[in-house]
Amino acid sequence: MSHEEKALSKLLSLVLRHSPETIGVELDDAGWVAVDTLLARLHASGRSVSRELLDNTVHNNDKQRFAYNKERTHIRASQGHSLSVDLALAAKTPPDQLFHGTATRFLASIQREGIKAGKRHHVHLSATLEVALTVGARHGKAVVLDVDARAMCRQGHVFFQSENGVWLTDHVPVQFFKARPE
Repeated sequence: MSHEEKALSKLLSLVLRHSPETIGVELDDAGWVAVDTLLARLHASGRSVSRELLDNTVHNNDKQRFAYNKERTHIRASQGHSLSVDLALAAKTPPDQLFHGTATRFLASIQREGIKAGKRHHVHLSATLEVALTVGARHGKAVVLDVDARAMCRQGHVFFQSENGVWLTDHVPVQFFKARPE
């Protein structure tokens, strides 16, 4: 991913997940905005972005954070919203084990309260240890929590999977995870 793509990815995360008003766009109930509108508002706010750069950023994003509709006329964030959006995700049975990456400085709180969504709508879980480590390392020294998704399902917890493969649930109570040894 180029420097330009990384910078645009960060800006798109802000606009499409948290603060569309930053550039004066409105997302529909499902989080979509017209690509032409997005590009025009980016330009009007002093950030000239070509369709080619936008396409490359969506395509090359390692976590596939953004998605186009089938016609490629609208774009949205795949998950991670703090805004109220309906991604229309159907409940899905997860693998028996999932992983949550976080920083060690958050571990004591998580072990008391469970894994919470915080400002987002869902807790984000990974299907692989490698992805969880990468996620955790973004915030400091990483620690990975092994989540017993199978037991959670048996207890009635609901899971969803976003378009980019991230597993989502409302909360992971303390009895359903353990910290992986360092």
